[in-house]
Amino acid sequence: QVQLVESGGGLVQTGGSLRLSCAASGRTFSVHDMGWFRQASGKEREFVAAIIWRRGITYYADSVKGRFAISRDIAKNTVYLQMNSLKPEDTAVYYCAADSAMWGATLPRPDYGYDYWGQGTQVTVSS
Repeated sequence: QVQLVESGGGLVQTGGSLRLSCAASGRTFSVHDMGWFRQASGKEREFVAAIIWRRGITYYADSVKGRFAISRDIAKNTVYLQMNSLKPEDTAVYYCAADSAMWGATLPRPDYGYDYWGQGTQVTVSS
């Protein structure tokens, strides 16, 4: 089992920045990919970004490419999501996820099939 705890959400104005953190504990040695997803009110959960944990290879949704950056600190078992140039449409609950299986050698998992999920952190961008 891997436990995930997100933090760093909050209220920010359009154009502002936030950095989300996700601390992993438990069987972290088994993690291959970690990802960030978001779910806006009344909408389905959507992929935001992911990273191959050991290799650091990243992948982004088109909607956040160039504005968001995913990174990780292996020593701290923590993955981050730096969000810049935030827009009102970025408002959502953001979830961290971890997966044990290797989805791809050069591409982290971009779908919902992650094994473990955090509880989420709210990000609200005011206009």
